Amino acid sequence: MNSRAQVLLPEQRYQDELEFLRSVDDGPRPPGWAMTPARAVDFICGAQGLRNGRKRMDISTKFVGDRALVERCVVTLAGSRALMLVGEPGTAKSMLSELLAAAICGSSALTVQGSAGTTEDQLRYGWNYGLLLTHGPSRESLVPSPVMQAMESGRIARVEEITRCLPEVQDAIVPVLSERRISVPELGEYSVAAVEGFGLIGTANLRDKGVSEMSAALKRRFNFELVEPIADRDAEVSLVMSKTATALAQADVIADVDEVVVHTLVDIFRDLRMGRTREGWAVEKPGSVLSTAEAVAISSSIALAGAYFPVASPTALIPEHLLGAVRKDDDRDADRLRAYWDGVVHRRSQADHNSAWTVLWEQRSQL
Repeated sequence: MNSRAQVLLPEQRYQDELEFLRSVDDGPRPPGWAMTPARAVDFICGAQGLRNGRKRMDISTKFVGDRALVERCVVTLAGSRALMLVGEPGTAKSMLSELLAAAICGSSALTVQGSAGTTEDQLRYGWNYGLLLTHGPSRESLVPSPVMQAMESGRIARVEEITRCLPEVQDAIVPVLSERRISVPELGEYSVAAVEGFGLIGTANLRDKGVSEMSAALKRRFNFELVEPIADRDAEVSLVMSKTATALAQADVIADVDEVVVHTLVDIFRDLRMGRTREGWAVEKPGSVLSTAEAVAISSSIALAGAYFPVASPTALIPEHLLGAVRKDDDRDADRLRAYWDGVVHRRSQADHNSAWTVLWEQRSQL
């Protein structure tokens, strides 16, 4: 039986890099941190040619985005402020929060996934009801939340999709961030205080702004950073290529990533996402969020489909895979995609009859 984990935590996947960075890191560190802020940024954004004696290592780029954004995030946490990462879905907010936690404290596992079903005890504490019924409230029957565990051990806690939590659940975070302490009234005066190194990172999608708006009191306790889509086309292409290759490797498929598919797919996503093509033609933007993560998912699906069910041109698979992604939120987005095909794809196919755009135009009937 194959017992490999489908997804490794960043502290597992990049263990060698983390250990190397700590070994070459001799600068001042914030209290409780595993490495300096500068090395934390290097771990996330990449660095070339670092040396420790005779050993040399290149640190891989994990977050494709603005390095200054990562530096501000690190400075926020170094100053014991809570960090809130906001942005459209699929802009790697959760990945960035994982990487920050792995770099700072060596663990990204102390996580609360926000939803309408998230309860206050998932942010504060709960009880082992077997022990509670037998012995009553005690420290032994107390079940600490990931946030309380992070406070006790001086690590980073992560709260994902915080705006999906009900307001009364969100407000449970306020005393954690203001007083740096969680009181347990069932145990009298007993409380858990945050020790050096504790920090909290939240994430929120801009599309979910109206689900459960954060209170002003909670907002004041966070530094907000906007994570935007990848601005550079070549960087986005490189990322989609890399992630697609990883998907093939995880499926034990020996095949090359089709560069034409990736380049074409990224161009379509960027055109629809920005509402304007590289030629300057206006495009009606769909309501769906066409993120880089979505491009990776479609590119990986096409690569796997081509490996399992070989076709003459993998590019011809783009329309049928793209349609489902575009219209998942609004059926009218299918009409917007057809309009894009009738305009942009058709014009590009006429400009070069031997291009991938000609193949796409020939598949117009799939839409």
